[in-house]
Amino acid sequence: MGVIIKISVVLLSVFLALLGLGFHNITSPPAITASFNRNQYWGPGKEPQKQDDSVRKFKLDVPDNVIQDLKQRLSNMRPLTPPLEGIQQQYGINSNLLKEILEFWRTKYNWTERQEYLNKYPQYKTNIQGLDIHFLHVKPQNVPKTKKILPLMILHGWPGSVREFYEIIPHLTTQSDDRDFVFEVIAPHIPGYGFSQAAAKPGLGANQIAVIMNNLMQRLGFKQYYCQGGDFGAIILQSLTILYPNNVLGYHTNMAYVSTPLANIKTALGMLYPGWIVRKDHQDRVYPLWDKFMHRIRETGYLHLQATKPDTLGVGVGDSPAGLAAYILEKFTTGTNIQWQTREDGGLLEKFTYTNLLDNVMIYWISNSATTSFRLYAESFSTAHTGQNVLRQPIKVPTAVARFRWDFYVADGLLGEIYPNNLQLSDFDGGHFAAFEVPEVLAQDIFNAVEKFLVYQSNVQQ
Repeated sequence: MGVIIKISVVLLSVFLALLGLGFHNITSPPAITASFNRNQYWGPGKEPQKQDDSVRKFKLDVPDNVIQDLKQRLSNMRPLTPPLEGIQQQYGINSNLLKEILEFWRTKYNWTERQEYLNKYPQYKTNIQGLDIHFLHVKPQNVPKTKKILPLMILHGWPGSVREFYEIIPHLTTQSDDRDFVFEVIAPHIPGYGFSQAAAKPGLGANQIAVIMNNLMQRLGFKQYYCQGGDFGAIILQSLTILYPNNVLGYHTNMAYVSTPLANIKTALGMLYPGWIVRKDHQDRVYPLWDKFMHRIRETGYLHLQATKPDTLGVGVGDSPAGLAAYILEKFTTGTNIQWQTREDGGLLEKFTYTNLLDNVMIYWISNSATTSFRLYAESFSTAHTGQNVLRQPIKVPTAVARFRWDFYVADGLLGEIYPNNLQLSDFDGGHFAAFEVPEVLAQDIFNAVEKFLVYQSNVQQ
């Protein structure tokens, strides 16, 4: 009998130990498993012995033959397949809508004027870790000595570009009598996007790009700075805040990202009592959980393709302006308001113009960056990259989260998993491309957040 008791005690102890270990693994973030070399070379061939650390002015000047080639492709494209009867945007972009946009692109979109517009802000390139990084650098004008000028890096995602920020930059760099600070804005293109050089070697995921972005800010003389991002820009900057907490004074995001085992368990248990993790007026953004899961599956087909076969996809999309426009613009319907899938016009002109949307498409076309932009997904969703555990870490720096009605949603009860020091939580009507869609709203929220960051820093220093 005594032997049975002893064996039972041992087995119970082992069970409790395993249970405790499992609970610890669920509730505690795993250690970061990689070290990040701030000098790792991503350029072609062998690293040169001497690096060029100059900051060079950049101006967009596309040769006429590139524009003529584009117009010929638009003129000679094959007829589009008609949409199914009664179908609007549910199968992807409606070909009747696409035909209208492509005709506008071919006959009314004036590249000479748009190139001048895209050159309106000061732009530069500098070589970071073997890659020429392109960025806008916009400084406020005639700022009195009584006002502080604060550096703010803003970062886009896919299928965006720095074009998303052209409307918000004036709001961020214009002084106001009711604030004692204004922003100096740095808006880079992610490597492989727009006019930033793509990596020549595999492995450049979000964590490694975070290193490049911090190096860029150091190159420009900003030891400490604020940052703001959405979409993949948010993923990269979240990594940056974790890897370089001493450099980031505050982080504002319009796409919070929380993906931990505990958050997933809480979400599942919330089916029994949703109020545990999400307030009543937002419960339809999380539940019914199965419906939300199936919606996510339907709307992330692009992600799975880009994360597994970016180069194959890039051939088809990168060689056809019609294909490129279709692939990108469909996201501006579903990402801005999913209900617009039932509209024949896709709702695009509710918040944008064809000209503004095509500016963004043109940046992908003239830079031939479709394939290289897709590769970011393959690198960042690889097991090697996710296994580095960077995004499982809580952010130590002060944060602010803006949630938009039709964007990815993180419930209040889950934010603390990654954002334990969140000083501001705002909710707005709008979608995924907030800087492009509602620039004034987003700018005001950034200003409000930084005011809180400044108070926080003042209290910490006392």
